[in-house]
Amino acid sequence: MRAIKVKLKDAEKARKYLVKNNGYNHDYHYLKDKEYIYFPILESIKSKFEVVDKKLKKNIVLNYEDLIKKIIPKKLHNKIPMGFDSVGEIVILEVNDDVKKYEKDIADLILKTHNNIKTVVKKASIHSGVFRTRKYKILAGKKSKETIHKENNVKLKLNIEDVYYSPRSSNERLRIINLVKKGEKILVMFSGIGPFTLEIAKNTDAKNVVGIELNPEAHKYAMENLKLNKINNCELINGDATKHQYDEEFDRVLMPLPKTGEKFLKDAFRAVKKNGVIHFYDFLSEEEFPNKSIDVIQRECKKAKLKCKILDSVKCGNYSPRTYRTCVDFKVLS
Repeated sequence: MRAIKVKLKDAEKARKYLVKNNGYNHDYHYLKDKEYIYFPILESIKSKFEVVDKKLKKNIVLNYEDLIKKIIPKKLHNKIPMGFDSVGEIVILEVNDDVKKYEKDIADLILKTHNNIKTVVKKASIHSGVFRTRKYKILAGKKSKETIHKENNVKLKLNIEDVYYSPRSSNERLRIINLVKKGEKILVMFSGIGPFTLEIAKNTDAKNVVGIELNPEAHKYAMENLKLNKINNCELINGDATKHQYDEEFDRVLMPLPKTGEKFLKDAFRAVKKNGVIHFYDFLSEEEFPNKSIDVIQRECKKAKLKCKILDSVKCGNYSPRTYRTCVDFKVLS
């Protein structure tokens, strides 16, 4: 096996050189003795270091998808959780009852094959209560449900059990970011730990972004995240979006509460400017999308003696089989 031979004191410099020049052979493991280190190299690289032939061990690639099938009987392979959400250093599993007795093996293997993961949990309840939180059971790793998740140039600190947060909405948040125009004033109702609020403030030229959140624990994390990301064009309020008196009207209002959002449209109307845009979220089946949400919007506009123009409707993630988290963007005309 071709390798470069360098003194131990030059090891990091040599490694960086190989990586920068795409010459490191990651199929093999490096070797070191008391004085030298030997890095495996690709045949194509012309190295400035001494090149030698050295017997090196081949790296064993630990692949979760293949290894887990050796632990769980073949008849249960279709029940193995292959896809899972990760929030920061935490993996969240949904464990089928048929493979429940293997859940610790599954969790241990995820830790073994994913170096960036420190804790594996499983869902232990459904979302419930006013704040739509759920319980989790730790299966393996660090005994903590608090982590920092990175998304769209923003760090989000949270405890997954104390607040509602979905990493599956990251692309939708990016979509909204790309719609925001310079100088806009934006309101995020039900702002949680601040993903929409902080990501818009960080990544756009919005004049001001206001988030309002009822859950005091989520608001506490949002305030921490505001400091963590050093954002100053953002205001966070711990309060009830239905009762709060806003000091100004907004160019854009987001309503990221899809299950009961229609109940709060009148409050969004109260906050939005004439010709402002509202983003209305919902859960809809394939057959319902997007007409059910549009019907709700038009009905509530009529009640409020307002006119509206539908701008767009998008599916922004699966909620359950054939049911989607959706968004309808519409402009309030008068």
